[in-house]
Amino acid sequence: MTQAEIKLCSLLLQEHFGEIVEKIGVHLIRTGSQPLRVIAHDTGTSLDQVKKALCVLIQHNLVIHRVHKRGVVEYEAQCSRVLRMLRYPRYIYTAKTLYSDTGELLVEELLLNGKMTMSAVVKKVADRLTETMEGQYCSHAVSRGVDGKNMDYAEVSNTFVRLADTHFVQRCPVVPATENSDPGPPPPAPTLVISEKDMYLVPKLSLIGKGKRRRSSDEDATGEPKAKRPKHTSDNKEPIPDDGIYWQANLDRFHQHFRDQAIVSAVANRMDQTSSEIVRTMLRMSEITTSSSAPFTQPLSSNEIFRSLPVGYNISKQVLDQYLTLLADDPLEFVGKSGDSGGGMYVINRNDQAKTLLSDLDPWHEDLHKALGCLSTASLESVVQERFGSRCARIFRLVLQKKHLEQKQVEDFAMIPAKEAKDMLYKMLSENFISLQSVANLIERRQFETKENKRLLEKSQRVEAIIASMQATGAEEAQLQEIEEMITAPERQQLETLKRNVNKLDACEIQVDETIFLLESYIESTLKRQ
Repeated sequence: MTQAEIKLCSLLLQEHFGEIVEKIGVHLIRTGSQPLRVIAHDTGTSLDQVKKALCVLIQHNLVIHRVHKRGVVEYEAQCSRVLRMLRYPRYIYTAKTLYSDTGELLVEELLLNGKMTMSAVVKKVADRLTETMEGQYCSHAVSRGVDGKNMDYAEVSNTFVRLADTHFVQRCPVVPATENSDPGPPPPAPTLVISEKDMYLVPKLSLIGKGKRRRSSDEDATGEPKAKRPKHTSDNKEPIPDDGIYWQANLDRFHQHFRDQAIVSAVANRMDQTSSEIVRTMLRMSEITTSSSAPFTQPLSSNEIFRSLPVGYNISKQVLDQYLTLLADDPLEFVGKSGDSGGGMYVINRNDQAKTLLSDLDPWHEDLHKALGCLSTASLESVVQERFGSRCARIFRLVLQKKHLEQKQVEDFAMIPAKEAKDMLYKMLSENFISLQSVANLIERRQFETKENKRLLEKSQRVEAIIASMQATGAEEAQLQEIEEMITAPERQQLETLKRNVNKLDACEIQVDETIFLLESYIESTLKRQ
């Protein structure tokens, strides 16, 4: 674990969960697995606070526990999972792109809470959508299951089912029934398991109702005046229909989608839009029949692909076959031909995770691995040149080409004076995790900008809350305008500048993470070839 990684984990944990959770999480990252009392002793934190912090970390899959052979439960941080929090905005945006605002909020709630039951997340999202639409009469409201102000639970539930069907959300492991029925003493820690067939099985729920809107003090949770509330409802608590069945976001499935989109983009850039649409169709057909770690999609016949093309995409079967032949003959072989039945059988080559799956696709392994290598090299060269200048980039390219060079050889090949070459080599050696360090710097800068404008941000939030409350009670435009004027013109300009700067920093974080994802994919491909 490098210092850059530890620093980034620290920033992410503190930003998401606060100082105590950050303290416990970073301690476990530095020390490895430890039992509860040792963690409390080494960090100088009370046992109660350590328990609460570990509960939060386990809830978000950032810490795992295992029973030591002596019966002691030890806790271990998952650093790679902590770093995935950097990618949360990208997961959420992907859900929005695929499943609109409802999908976005469902994935966001699961990421923010770690694990939730389906009924809880559906009701929470319905409430949030209702609050968003409160006071607004959108022209598309009816088509989305909204009766003016309230989002129907059934509409949100349908989107959740679609997310599960495409494996973007999955069930969490549970304690097996046999362990609960064991008459002997309970184990120090439960063993959680789940079968693959149950992982995406959605419970049959009948969620009837609508999202609840904001209400004034004289209204109850149903939106009716308290005087009209039936007396018998106060003691009528229904059992949770899916109690014990928890769900979480499937990050591997999102990564599979990112890789698939990279393939679609590469095909579009290399060939044309029609080719990329054919590849996109093939990937969509295979999204749940092929695991995220599989190197190839399941074979698809030309006839199946033709029937699955988007409605209105007017190309003939003959033209499709010509495109599939061109894709299969391309040197990078993003598409491979695996047979001749059904008009021809084709697969998408995802990555180089197996040396042999279909014997006639062996040449592809080297090509795509080299393509990943070229993309990774270009990204690294860009980072080095930006950070250290063109001379360092020249040395970096030389080391990549020659694999191993003595310092004297670097001086001779790069034609750079000895002292200068030595300084440049030291700089690059001391900052070998530049991408992770860049992300940490961006987060720190964003936190600094927010802290410097804390008072103004709090004032803006108070004003927005007052305006939202007044809109809910039907306030007139003049009254709303008067409240808005509580923020002066210079303050408004300062807020706009802050918003612009924070948005730029957020965009930079996402861009750096995309580079990290590309490099991780290449490293993973390399390791699995060995």
